[in-house]
Amino acid sequence: MEIVGLGTHILDCPRVRKLIDKHAEKFLCTVFTEREMAYCAERTHSTEYYAAIWATKEAVFRALGTKWRRGVDWRDVEVVCESSIEPYAVISGPTKDHYETRGVTDIRISFSYSRLFVTATAIAVR
Repeated sequence: MEIVGLGTHILDCPRVRKLIDKHAEKFLCTVFTEREMAYCAERTHSTEYYAAIWATKEAVFRALGTKWRRGVDWRDVEVVCESSIEPYAVISGPTKDHYETRGVTDIRISFSYSRLFVTATAIAVR
């Protein structure tokens, strides 16, 4: 296994709460997939989970050697959290094209949060 890229991102949870409160559905539907929103809504600390998933998406973009930009959909990176396995990323759309061009075969992700901050890391491998 060869590491192609490494990305990390730190995000402020109160900032995410302000965005959710101010822009509600418009913000949520722009950044998160239906599955991500359902997962976060079920959580006691939903703000922290929204922030963790958003930070993970940023980390994935960085691991792929790019940043989010116009023309790339936030929902191209879906963070899937299932209780029986560790979180994983599903890549689609233009981001998947970039993923394949770089020869990436897998993205490993990890995130952690507190009430104030989240941190996320992504490693792109082939």
